[in-house]
Amino acid sequence: MIRDLAAYEKALDEVRATPNSFTRPSSASGPPPSRTSRRTRPASQSLALWFLNFSTWRGVHGIYLEDLYVRPEARGGGHGKALLRELARICVARGYERLEWSVLNWNEPSIAFYESLGARPQDEWTVYRLTDGALAELGGAAGV
Repeated sequence: MIRDLAAYEKALDEVRATPNSFTRPSSASGPPPSRTSRRTRPASQSLALWFLNFSTWRGVHGIYLEDLYVRPEARGGGHGKALLRELARICVARGYERLEWSVLNWNEPSIAFYESLGARPQDEWTVYRLTDGALAELGGAAGV
């Protein structure tokens, strides 16, 4: 399903994850990401991959939804809404005050879906990312 998501997002060549990536901690630093799946027979139709974040202003945790994916043949069947509802339920039950995620600017069907649920874009922030060589160089591991 991860490869299907990557293909949809036009990033299949970036996938390095293996099945073990989702069951073991990232190096020695912490637990694996949490997963919420809505399963229907005969196979899993949707996936939410998430982890906790923390709000400096609110002083409490929230959930960051890294990926939400529904197989094309299952879209429109309520799977994505059910996953988001479950994550919102977790937030409310645990006292978390935010459920956040990013969406690709070109992904108009997803944007319309999220906005139909009451989610609003945060346009005052731009996401930055360090990976690969730039991350290694800044972290002092250049040439490793």
